[in-house]
Amino acid sequence: MPRRRQAVTIRHVAADAGVSLQTVSRVINKEPNVRPEMAARVQASIDKLGYVPSIAAQRMSGSRSYLILALNDRDRTIADWTSRQGTDWVDQMLLGGMLKCAEHGYRLIFELVDTHSDHIERELSAAIAALQPDGVILTPPHSENPLITRLLAAQGISFARVGSLMDGPGFALTMGDEGAAQAATGHLVALGHRRIGFIAGDPEYGLSQWRVDGWRAAMAAADLPVDDLLVAGDFTYASGRAAAEKLLALDGVTAIVASSDQMALATLELARGRGLDVPRDLSLVSFDDTPITRFSHPPLTAVVQPIAAVTARAVELIIDERAGRPVPDTPVVVPAALAVRGSTAPPR
Repeated sequence: MPRRRQAVTIRHVAADAGVSLQTVSRVINKEPNVRPEMAARVQASIDKLGYVPSIAAQRMSGSRSYLILALNDRDRTIADWTSRQGTDWVDQMLLGGMLKCAEHGYRLIFELVDTHSDHIERELSAAIAALQPDGVILTPPHSENPLITRLLAAQGISFARVGSLMDGPGFALTMGDEGAAQAATGHLVALGHRRIGFIAGDPEYGLSQWRVDGWRAAMAAADLPVDDLLVAGDFTYASGRAAAEKLLALDGVTAIVASSDQMALATLELARGRGLDVPRDLSLVSFDDTPITRFSHPPLTAVVQPIAAVTARAVELIIDERAGRPVPDTPVVVPAALAVRGSTAPPR
């Protein structure tokens, strides 16, 4: 039988670097009271020996658990997973959150919670009691659920509210939805479109209204009417198709901004079924930029949501607050970008 390789411990690192165990611990935990040259020496020993900090040992050494809990909406997430339609919100959350946690010796735990459940407080309290996280990341609609935010605040847990600008405890973070919708609409105006429809998202999400506000602002800046050009949706394919039917029944609509990829894809399919050419007869802009937008025909011009970046920033804020470092007291914006592809062009 091959001999099992001896595990590298914090004692090996301390001996190799010629420092105390406490110094190694402070470097691992990124505490501020370590001289840069000392931190570099310890990190060199960690890299050379391949040392990986043990969360169990870290948790025993102080009041921190080194766990951050990310909560996502159960029903919508399960629906996205089972439909297998290319949504990647959770993937991007894990990408940004896990990598940033790893930089600081933390781990990200992902949980699904039903924000509409009558037992939401009991369900969340059980998860917190079991995991004892150092912080929690809330995504819409959890980020604007007062039952959840009050519970976390009462327990003194650091938390980040992604997609929320409401007053209250926790860090507020957005992806600049209003500005993104304004830029998307402005792109269509610059191409020469004058009748630009907008399919709104689920009103339960605050960001849905921000996107409507951005569209209205761009239309007003160009002195263009909005009258009957706003139609409600709920982010789903079915709602997008119903909304697109209403917009395409109007006179002169040559462009549509849809507040989700699924609604944009529904609009694309409806237009194609009616013999309309995208983008020559109808230009189309989407929100989210999930993988499917790049493989549709034509590829969709889309607002690229920086989900990984905003999750990484949420992790940083929680860790900084736990470590006593300065944190912002105003909402943090991680701005989206517009990827221009083949679904937009000047009108005929």
